Amino acid sequence: MNHCSHIVQLLQRLSQRCSVVQLLSTSGVPVRSGDATFPKAMDNVTVRQGESATLRCTVDDRVTRVAWLNRSTILYAGNDKWSIDNRVVILSNTKTQYSIKIHNVDIYDEGPYTCSVQTDNHPKTSRVHLIVQVPPQIVNISSDITVNEGSSVTLMCLAFGRPEPTVTWRHLSGKVHPPGQTFVSEDEYLEITGITREQSGEYECSAVNDVAVPDVRKVKVTVNYPPFISNAKNTGASVGQKGILQCEASAVPVAEFQWFKEDTRLANGLEGVRIESKGRLSTLTFFNVSEKDYGNYTCVATNKLGNTNASIILYGPGAVHDGGNAASRVASGLCLWATLLARLLLDF
Repeated sequence: MNHCSHIVQLLQRLSQRCSVVQLLSTSGVPVRSGDATFPKAMDNVTVRQGESATLRCTVDDRVTRVAWLNRSTILYAGNDKWSIDNRVVILSNTKTQYSIKIHNVDIYDEGPYTCSVQTDNHPKTSRVHLIVQVPPQIVNISSDITVNEGSSVTLMCLAFGRPEPTVTWRHLSGKVHPPGQTFVSEDEYLEITGITREQSGEYECSAVNDVAVPDVRKVKVTVNYPPFISNAKNTGASVGQKGILQCEASAVPVAEFQWFKEDTRLANGLEGVRIESKGRLSTLTFFNVSEKDYGNYTCVATNKLGNTNASIILYGPGAVHDGGNAASRVASGLCLWATLLARLLLDF
C-alpha cells in the first residue's frame, strides 16, 4: 500500500513538471505596459553586491500555474524548486503574489528574470531586470617609486565597480599650487614629465561611483636631487669660548658632510673640535677657541647625485668680515684682484 502511494506521488510530480515544461516551452505573450488584464512583475530591481533581492510578480485567481526563470533557467515552478542554488528561496505563492528572494547577490546574478504564468490556457510572461551595484575597489595601483629629478613618471590606478567608478589623482603636498599646477588628473594614469623636487611626496588615487564610500589608496614618490647648501653663515667667537659653525644642506638622499680648513680635512674629536651631522644640518664645534682656530673653513655636502660646498669663517672680536655667504666672498675677492691688476697695468 505504501509502495503504491509513493508511485502515485512520483507520477503526480512528473505530471506537474511536464506541465511546467509545456508552460515554459509555449510562446508566452509579453505583457504590454498598462495591461491591467494580466498580472505583472515589479519594475527593475537595483541592489548592492552582498545584499538580498526580492522579485515579485502580482497574480490573480485566474492563474493556474506560475514559474520564475533566470534567462532560460527555471528557478521555481509553483512551490517546486528547480534551482540548485541555496541562495534562492520562495517568499510567497498566493492568489495575489508570487515572489522569490535571492540572498547575497553577486555580479553574475545580474540580468533578466521572467515571471511566467498560465491563465485560461494562455501562457504569458512578465520580465524584471536585476541590477547589481558594486562598490568601487582599486584592484591595481603603482608601487612607491624613487626617481631622479628631471625624470618622467607614470602612476597607474585601476579600479572596478558597477557603475564604473571615476578615478582621480591628486598630489598631497600640503602646499598651495598656482592655478594649473595642482597636479590633479581625472584618469587612471597620471603622467608627470620632468618631475621636480617640489613634486615629490604622496599621491592619492580615489575611485568613486556613489554606491559606497570611495576607495582611496596612496603612492609615495621620492625625487632624488643633488645637495644644495641653504644656510652657511660666518660666526664670531672669543678666545677661550665655545664657537659653532653650522652648515645646512637640502638633498635626497640626505647629504653626507665633510669639513675642511684650507686643504686639510678635519677629523671628529681631534684638536678640541667635534663634528655632528644629523639630517640636513652639520655643525663644527670648537670647545675652547684659540687664535689658531680663526680662519676659513669649508663645508662639503655630498650624495650620489653630486656635491656642493660653502666657505664659512670663524673670526674673533673686532675682526673684519662680510657676514655673507661664500658667493659674495668670492665675488668680493675677484673684484679686489681685478682692481689691483688694473692699477698695475696703468702704472706699467
